[in-house]
Amino acid sequence: MSTEEQLRIILIDDHQLFREGVKRILSMEPGMEVVAEGNDGDEVLDLVRQNKPHVVLMDINMPGVNGMEATKTLVETFPNVNVLILSIHDDESYVTHVLKTGASGYLLKEMDTEALIEAVRVVGNGGAYIHPKVTHNLISEYRRLASDGGGRSEVGFREVEYRRPLHLLTRRECEVLQLMTDGKSNRAIGETLYISEKTVKNHVSNILQKMNMNDRTQAVVEAIKNGWVQVN
Repeated sequence: MSTEEQLRIILIDDHQLFREGVKRILSMEPGMEVVAEGNDGDEVLDLVRQNKPHVVLMDINMPGVNGMEATKTLVETFPNVNVLILSIHDDESYVTHVLKTGASGYLLKEMDTEALIEAVRVVGNGGAYIHPKVTHNLISEYRRLASDGGGRSEVGFREVEYRRPLHLLTRRECEVLQLMTDGKSNRAIGETLYISEKTVKNHVSNILQKMNMNDRTQAVVEAIKNGWVQVN
């Protein structure tokens, strides 16, 4: 989408109160517009056909056609539409299944306003977003499998000596990168380091730029591959 274009969003969730809360947050954000809403996966195709959204924000657990089934059908029918899944499950197996269906993002329903807006914006612009808490669980599981198997995992993790990337990042940026790996949001990082969320955002932007990464998930994966952070 162009920078002048309004980000068009469709919400699919069977809980009306939750849906209304999400809609209120997104509608207040400049450059975002909720163009349609639905209660279940059966409605998705018609709503997308009628409203031509950039992002479909969809619950994973719904009566009838669930989020996974709806995503698979939606991506096959409208490959240019980006799906961001909402879920209460932080288990890595859910993320793996969702991404295999063609979704571009996975967001926990416990997210704060900042995470919601960031996820919708990233996915709407063609990127990928995985909730920080889920990213940590996912990477930890890959590391465990790689260690148990005595070899590499699917994403190429290996046992490497931990060392801070002080050749690339400042000490503070190294601390922020570690906390990103721990699954902390910008707000939680700020509280841990006693700095403002705005300062955290600046550090994250600098980290992504210096590492030449598009999003937090890519940065965390690359950091683990290089042994720049510790995963417990």
